[in-house]
Amino acid sequence: MLVDPNVKLYDSVTAGRSGRDEDEAKFRAGQKVRLLEDIVNDGTYPHSPIATLMMPKGSIGYVKTMGDFLQVIRVYEVHFFGTDMEIDSVGCREHELEAMEAYVDEMAEEIAFMKAHREKMQKLREEGK
Repeated sequence: MLVDPNVKLYDSVTAGRSGRDEDEAKFRAGQKVRLLEDIVNDGTYPHSPIATLMMPKGSIGYVKTMGDFLQVIRVYEVHFFGTDMEIDSVGCREHELEAMEAYVDEMAEEIAFMKAHREKMQKLREEGK
């Protein structure tokens, strides 16, 4: 038998939760997250049998990238550290994750700092004339 019929698999195409995700992503690259449920192989990972545990609930990782499946389902590639699992990066849906820290947009912070610095320098130049 290839698959245990008692194992509940998440069918991301037809399940009720597979409707279009919100326009704004819940997580960003570099953000620390925790798994809210076990991730099992739904057949998308070819090197393990279907229903194999890929990453256990409670694992902590960081969002590497974000993509879309079928143009409506957001999938986060999360890199998990310190596990004994066969792989360390797993695709996760938003409902499977929770943020461990607030997202900080470092690029936006840096741009705001540079803009304020330029304005300050411009003001000093104008005062010096």
